[in-house]
Amino acid sequence: MSYDGKAMSVRPATPADADAGSRVLQRSITELCKRDHGDDAAVIAAWTANKTPEHWHVWLARSDTSIFVAECDGSIVGVGMVDGTGVILLNYVAPEARYSGVSTALLHAMEKVSCQRGIVVCTLESTKTAESFYIARGYVPTDGGGSTIFVKHLPPGPAP
Repeated sequence: MSYDGKAMSVRPATPADADAGSRVLQRSITELCKRDHGDDAAVIAAWTANKTPEHWHVWLARSDTSIFVAECDGSIVGVGMVDGTGVILLNYVAPEARYSGVSTALLHAMEKVSCQRGIVVCTLESTKTAESFYIARGYVPTDGGGSTIFVKHLPPGPAP
């Protein structure tokens, strides 16, 4: 995988990633999700309130989640988290890495670990900003349209 012509990798997150990973989450929400928060400072503050290094460590301590980071040249450019039932909880990319395949690589890692757990459906709640991204990757609104809850049936058998 590559990002900006450089090698990019997706790996499990570690405690050492807390500061950089939290910054990616906060910047992605603040800078890329304007359709969702409308630059409303109160909405942004509420949305990013748990996107902190302290919460990162809480998430890592959970036995029912897998957190991944996308890394390029030693810098974290994306963060994803999926729980043990196939619910995708986070999939955010650094603004400078948008449209470079980072979110797709994270999504693939989360779907793969879900398959390995025997999960047959992944679900997520999408922002307005990301709806077309998820639709393009096989996710479908649960009510056929208009819903922010999306589902994707994973292929049976071994993880892709």
